[in-house]
Amino acid sequence: MRISVIGCGYLGAVHAASMAKLGHEVVAVDVDPVKIGQLAAGQAPFFEPGLPETLDEALASGRIEFTTDTARVAGARVHFLAVGTPQGPTGAADLTYVDAAVTDLLPHLAPGHLVVGKSTVPVGTAARLAERVREVQPEATLVWNPEFLREGFAVQDTVAPDRFVYGVPAGEVGARAVAVLDEVYAQALAAGTPRLVVDLPTSELVKISANAFLATKISFINAMAEIAEVAGADVTALADAIGHDDRIGRKFLNAGLGFGGGCLPKDIRAFQARADELGVGRSLGFLAEVDAINLRRRAHVVTLAGELLGGAVEGRRVAVLGLAFKPNSDDVRDSPALDIAARLVELGATVRAYDPAANRTAARVRPEVGTVGSAAEALRDADLVLVLTEWAEFRELDPRAVAELVAAPVVLDGRNCLDRDAWTAAGFTVRGMGR
Repeated sequence: MRISVIGCGYLGAVHAASMAKLGHEVVAVDVDPVKIGQLAAGQAPFFEPGLPETLDEALASGRIEFTTDTARVAGARVHFLAVGTPQGPTGAADLTYVDAAVTDLLPHLAPGHLVVGKSTVPVGTAARLAERVREVQPEATLVWNPEFLREGFAVQDTVAPDRFVYGVPAGEVGARAVAVLDEVYAQALAAGTPRLVVDLPTSELVKISANAFLATKISFINAMAEIAEVAGADVTALADAIGHDDRIGRKFLNAGLGFGGGCLPKDIRAFQARADELGVGRSLGFLAEVDAINLRRRAHVVTLAGELLGGAVEGRRVAVLGLAFKPNSDDVRDSPALDIAARLVELGATVRAYDPAANRTAARVRPEVGTVGSAAEALRDADLVLVLTEWAEFRELDPRAVAELVAAPVVLDGRNCLDRDAWTAAGFTVRGMGR
């Protein structure tokens, strides 16, 4: 099938390359000529494991074209909207790029075309956009097909997701849309991926509700970590114990710095804002506390760092290991790790930070945070070591070798990811989160 993908950011670039990998003929459109040039040359504009290989495969097959010319979508039967919905000044999602993408696409729609929303939008957006599509091309249909990508696993989550959700109109129009999407995703469906067909509002709520739930679960265990620290308990053992209850589960019960990135923080604030607009703000009032707990973790790490430095941060050398909001990503949007590093710089610490993938993106966003080229360089003569992103490289450090590099054997494990016994045996004072 010939399809188009409008928007070549994180979501769009992965989706376009993955659709070509599945055998479709893809034209991918973006307004940024630099980004388009990079992708056309086989260069991923961001770090995502598996994407460079998928992009190379797609380009070598001749099944993908990157362009800034929306008119090139002519002949495509399905058009995916994959543009960003950043947080606006009020916390609500900014739909500028979604509206612009639809405006650019409308002149190129023909009878039987399917417009498929992938972006995370406030509930009610799809109905509004569907009306715009009907006004211009009554025989085209807009549906919503939310994405569930995990950074670091995005290609896998596109070609073999854990479920598909189709938000479609009622009746025969919706049935035809389902048939087309089934053709797009035939390979994964044949492999047994579950498919849920719902109405438009439900499809819009699925992704943002899932993110709100995950954010709540993370903030819950971090609230328990606050209690565990003053009570002398171990939040990791607590999480193990309650995680055996299959109604709760162990995933996303890791206490630490809290969540960040381009989805969870933005989405819970946008969800709150939309609930307020709908007059049911009280229903999501708890998300304000989820957000507050999450932000409080960052301040707590800075406080702990000061305590471990004997109360004097200014002029002390601090090694920061990790700047991305999670491992296997170079994404520093709303990253707790980068925020903490910047706060320590503001307090007068000499910070030397290293991340296997995010040095460049971090330097662009917070240039005051000094980055170095290796963990060893960051660790040399450090008065305190902070592990802020749980990269395998940091989890697997030899604490005895680290002890020979640092000025003081003190480590703050912000992700509770180190082998505490091994580091203690190597002479380190180890402070975890909620432990």
